[in-house]
Amino acid sequence: MTGKEKSPARQSTEDEPDRVPAQCLCGAVRLDIQYPAFWAWHDHSKASRLAHGAAYATYVGTWRKRFRIVKGARSIARFEDKETGNARNFCRRCGTPVYYERKSAPKWVNIPRALFQGRTGRQPLYHLNIGELQDWIYIGATLGPLKGYPGVVWERPKRKKRREPPAMF
Repeated sequence: MTGKEKSPARQSTEDEPDRVPAQCLCGAVRLDIQYPAFWAWHDHSKASRLAHGAAYATYVGTWRKRFRIVKGARSIARFEDKETGNARNFCRRCGTPVYYERKSAPKWVNIPRALFQGRTGRQPLYHLNIGELQDWIYIGATLGPLKGYPGVVWERPKRKKRREPPAMF
């Protein structure tokens, strides 16, 4: 084969093989980043938890110049936190968070990892704001199938150890 080949390790746009596409739930907003992303992490902060409605948010970070909105710029609404100056941008049609900007890092853009269907070139190896991790979050306990509910697994409660009766003598 000659020229630039599409790597099977990542998804790309047809016209630019070094770009990785992402989109919101309804498809009104489409964006992409240049492959590979700079880094990826799990954010356990209260702000990310509330913005995503989840235990934590997983982000992919890239330089602003390597990020672009391909479709739906008018469909993006912006929420700026007056206290921190950070901004969260989301699809005004379906509510999907599409990117996050930190005032302290104006050259960076952070995109929720779940918006990408393919690989981004980085695995989320870092945890930010670990002090805000909630006690109800799943942390990798063994899961087993829930009888009578196909496709559902659960964390079995720990069995209590049987107490031996006291010795008579």
